[in-house]
Amino acid sequence: MSRWDTPERLALRALARDVVAREVAPHVSQWEDDGELPLSLHRVFADAGLLGIAFPVEVGGQGGDAIDAAIVSEELLIGGASGGTVASLLTHGIACPHIAHAGTPDLVDRYVRPTLAGTLIGALGVTEPGGGSDVAGITTTARREGSEYVVNGAKTYITSGIRAQFVTTAVRTGGPGYQGISLLVIDKGLPGFTVSAPLDKMGWRASDTAELSFADVRVPATQLVGAEGDGFLLIMRQFQTERLGLATQAWALAQRALDLTMQWVKDRETFGRPLSSRQVVRHKVAEMARQVWVAKTATRAAYEAWLDTGDAVLEVSMAKNTACAAADHVVDQAVQLFGGLGYMRESEVERLYRDSRILRIGGGTDEIMNEVIAKRLPI
Repeated sequence: MSRWDTPERLALRALARDVVAREVAPHVSQWEDDGELPLSLHRVFADAGLLGIAFPVEVGGQGGDAIDAAIVSEELLIGGASGGTVASLLTHGIACPHIAHAGTPDLVDRYVRPTLAGTLIGALGVTEPGGGSDVAGITTTARREGSEYVVNGAKTYITSGIRAQFVTTAVRTGGPGYQGISLLVIDKGLPGFTVSAPLDKMGWRASDTAELSFADVRVPATQLVGAEGDGFLLIMRQFQTERLGLATQAWALAQRALDLTMQWVKDRETFGRPLSSRQVVRHKVAEMARQVWVAKTATRAAYEAWLDTGDAVLEVSMAKNTACAAADHVVDQAVQLFGGLGYMRESEVERLYRDSRILRIGGGTDEIMNEVIAKRLPI
């Protein structure tokens, strides 16, 4: 028995699979067209005990760990959820951990608990128009004036930016460099806080994404997460879980594409024979299956290394790049084997093809990951 198939986790997987089949799969196409999820879906997952699965009981979660959260993500994608559905439904996984770890009891009560109960939606505001992975270079400022901070700047590509009622926001409260970064929880609706129209994306269509603008937004100093200057370390602390989550999405998305393809090549006939009878097709599917297995194995090994040591940056970075590359290959081959139908919007593999591409960008690009890996090699 491994950590992934204990009786409790097999039961969790079965529960997640059932909820996805009933509450997600039948509605994904509509959510993709709408460009957002209904708040009611968050409540469904919260009521099932799935939304806060990896958060401590003390802050309103179910007391599980990262493997439990990964199982929920796996079952969402393997069960037919779109990448945007996963990103949007699980946005609390990037909006709330910093508050749960370092926020005051009041911040936990006002933001973390209701979010994990499915009645509030949060977002994380780090990326800016002038920079992506350079967290230490953040330019959005928060100037202290008495009992308030005055915030000026902008954020972009913010997942759940349209629906979120609060944004855990990286701001510069001090001088240049990482030591000047802090985190503020900023409520939507404050004067000077504006949200753009939804950004029109290639994939992740069911995930609402926005640009945020702050013009002399006054935020109570009590909204500070941790101490001034703690922001960079709090963000870095969560990067590994975000990257593991993206690796999970990548291999599970690839598994879904493989499952659809295996059924298709058995059912589809050309020149009087099923596609699966042709060696070139069988070899393509075999390579798809091999890459899915490698991605799954690497990702799960990285989870275990991270849980065991708390510092598995090398393994996590390798797993993310491995899983994302596998996903890109598998969805490309799926579209190829589906032929003309694979290019049609009515085909699920077409959506998987579009959803896969963001995974090599979010949470640290391929290039950033390779630089992280290189720094930890004896070269």
